[in-house]
Amino acid sequence: MTPQELKNSILQLAIQGKLVEQHPEEGTAEALYRQIQEEKKRLIKEGKIKKEKPLPEIAEDEKPFEIPESWMWVRFGNVISLVSGTDFKPEEYNDQGRGTIYITGASNLSDNGVIISRWTEAPRNFAYRGDILLVCKGSGYGKTVFCDIDEAHIARQIMAIKRMDTLNMSFIRYFLQANIYYLKTKGQGVIPGIDRVSVLNMLLPIPPIEEQKRIVAKIEELLPYIDRYEQAWNRLEEFNNRFPVNVRKSLLQWAIQGKLVEQRPEEGTAEELYRQIQEEKRRLVKEGKIKKEKPLPEIAEDEVPFEIPGNWIWCRLGNILYKLTDGTHSTPKYTASGVPFLSVKDMSSGQLDFSSCKYISEQEHQELFSRCNPEYGDLLLTKIGTTGIPVIVNTDKQFSLFVSVALLKFCQDLIDNKFLQILLNSPLVQTQATENTRGVGNKNWVMRDIANTLIVLPPLAEQKRIVAKLEELLPLCERLK
Repeated sequence: MTPQELKNSILQLAIQGKLVEQHPEEGTAEALYRQIQEEKKRLIKEGKIKKEKPLPEIAEDEKPFEIPESWMWVRFGNVISLVSGTDFKPEEYNDQGRGTIYITGASNLSDNGVIISRWTEAPRNFAYRGDILLVCKGSGYGKTVFCDIDEAHIARQIMAIKRMDTLNMSFIRYFLQANIYYLKTKGQGVIPGIDRVSVLNMLLPIPPIEEQKRIVAKIEELLPYIDRYEQAWNRLEEFNNRFPVNVRKSLLQWAIQGKLVEQRPEEGTAEELYRQIQEEKRRLVKEGKIKKEKPLPEIAEDEVPFEIPGNWIWCRLGNILYKLTDGTHSTPKYTASGVPFLSVKDMSSGQLDFSSCKYISEQEHQELFSRCNPEYGDLLLTKIGTTGIPVIVNTDKQFSLFVSVALLKFCQDLIDNKFLQILLNSPLVQTQATENTRGVGNKNWVMRDIANTLIVLPPLAEQKRIVAKLEELLPLCERLK
């Protein structure tokens, strides 16, 4: 049960006469009803409230539940006076404190009362101290607050339920809170809201005045416990929301620390694999297929954050890639159709998404593709804005990239692209991405820092076993949500 459901249950018990016992010496609601009618007649005579049209009699099949014998079913409008508001044009109000306070809507109401920001010198729809303000239109409709100022004009988004001496207004407010779902469903339309007729015709189960006071006292005795329950509930919800994410992070961390699967000597060593990668890069440089890169810094001992298995090695990301580049730095000329042109927004989900991408001409694509050529199995990495999202190219469709995305090419016979994606998603790399993303506004993870990123490298066969184990376990994290 959510905190709101618990509060609703208590309020429902209250208006059904089940929260406190009935005391015969406190009289009956019928006697109270007669007093209310006398008070209303007096207020009408004094010009303080308006006389309303008679409301329909209550049919037996309208009554939603049984109430104690000392209680009485009444139409809400028969025991209260309701004032609707009107709006002003901008020239009719001010923010310099001239005239009467003007309450425009939910933004002017806090749980503690009225937030004053506007005034008007032509007030005509008044709420007074002790009235209940009900937001009936716009954002926050259904909210109720006691008016804590002497006098205010209310806008069309507000109704005021006038304070009555013969009613406990806190009981009336709790009744409204208990029935807010009813009011909201009655007010569904093009612009959701609560209409005046629904409020006036609402059924109120009214108890004697002394019992109203005892009901209010009991509710206010229980509210602090509901608040404590809500705090505990929110902590639990936060934990439940974090738990799958934390488990996923832990699995990725164990994976790159060599703790998720066992090491097998027959699978060789990462040093041997690293030498093969370097030999492949030298061959491609010699054949003119890739450019020779500048050497990256040696890894200092204090850079290494944790121990890894003996057959693994630490290296820099740029050392296992034979090409690291980014998309065009100039905005191309977009076309209505043609070759897809992707940026960060088209892969922020962790997958390539062509559904809302832009397009460029085939000619411009070929010019861009000569430098930055994403192909099946390559890895893309977001580097501007939302940085550090790795995406595998899982299509043969041709496309070009904007500067916000980096292209990582590597020998797919020596490095498993799914393992590399796991590695880039791991806390090890994500921490470096966060630390090295710099700038103001659209922040940038520059190519030099991407190349210098510290990574681990296991033997190829172990990479594949790590991928298989994570593909078995990670879906369980999703189910935890």
